[in-house]
Amino acid sequence: MPQIKRVFEGFFKKSLLFRITTLLLAAGMVWLVYTNTIGKKSSMPQFQTAKVEKGTIVSTVSASGQVLTTNILSITTEASGVVKKVYVKDADRVFAGQKLAEVTLDTAGLEKNAQAFASLVSAQNGVNSARNSYRSAVATAEKVLDEVKGHDKDETFTQKESRTKAEVARDNAYDGMKSAEANLAAASLSYRSTTPIITAPFSGVIGSINLVEGMVLESAASTTSINSQRVAVIKGDSLPVISVGLSEVDVPKVKVGQKVTVTLDSLADKTFTGVVATVDRVGATISNVTSYTAKIKLDPASGEILPNMAATANVILDTKTEVLIAPASAISTRDGISIARVLKNGKEEEIQVEAGLVSDTGVEIISGLAEGETVITGTISAARSSGTQTRSIFSGGFGIGGGSR
Repeated sequence: MPQIKRVFEGFFKKSLLFRITTLLLAAGMVWLVYTNTIGKKSSMPQFQTAKVEKGTIVSTVSASGQVLTTNILSITTEASGVVKKVYVKDADRVFAGQKLAEVTLDTAGLEKNAQAFASLVSAQNGVNSARNSYRSAVATAEKVLDEVKGHDKDETFTQKESRTKAEVARDNAYDGMKSAEANLAAASLSYRSTTPIITAPFSGVIGSINLVEGMVLESAASTTSINSQRVAVIKGDSLPVISVGLSEVDVPKVKVGQKVTVTLDSLADKTFTGVVATVDRVGATISNVTSYTAKIKLDPASGEILPNMAATANVILDTKTEVLIAPASAISTRDGISIARVLKNGKEEEIQVEAGLVSDTGVEIISGLAEGETVITGTISAARSSGTQTRSIFSGGFGIGGGSR
């Protein structure tokens, strides 16, 4: 201790310039030691790593779209007047033809219903007349054919003409009958839509009822029509259908019958399953982008799924179990060759590998890597020495360190 004390006392007895120079030299030595030891260590790149592991890999194609239909049919009416009675409520199961509501028609409603009834009667008469004409034409044709029977080889021109005219008249009469029956069906639908009795078009669960007893229904031609005369909807028992758009790269991979998982934006906590039902391979081009539509039929029928909901579908192309899997971020491709970045003895190396099935997050490794090997998935910090400028302690001032500027 006395010796150290004498050294310090001797040091402070020296001149000011000597003391400053000595301190600067000492600081320079400290700085050199730091940059050659700790500084070098901090400039070493730091990696994010993962292990090659065995597991299950699923290759999928992702596509977005919306719920196309949930087998919901709108029930409409052209009747106008006052709602007299509503016989059902939301969630009731109804059968085809069941009475849903009754309307007391106003003047416009009565007039429209009467016109529809007149058209219905006229169409029915037209069907009766067409059927009679067809029966007559059939009888005439049979008579003529019976007369020329046995003259297949020696049929005269007059016989051929008579037979042809009879056959043409019969065929025309048949076409006329079918046309009359179609007119009758249209007239029947028109009359039914104007009647004061609203019925269920088919069996299912009714919902979204817009009718309240005492409510006024305006004419469908009026600008004040209530909900465009849609009075309710019926949900059938068939499964929902999702429509999604596929890119030109993905459409060759997708085939009818492939399994699909579906998520809906509005039901984020649930995943539904389904199957590819159709794939449109013609496609449509909008703004130089070609898209191909695929229809997906869901397995479960959930009441939560509604038409036009946004959906994301993942079509399962292939699945493999008990295979080696490396993170996708650890594998790159150069000139068609798959390269893996691995960490060995603290150093980065690149190894050529044979890749198999690819998923969103992983790559199947067929050869080149072994289970448990460490692969590099990312770099946390690169070497900083090349990008850092240091200032010499002798370049000016009395600082004892350097930094980036």
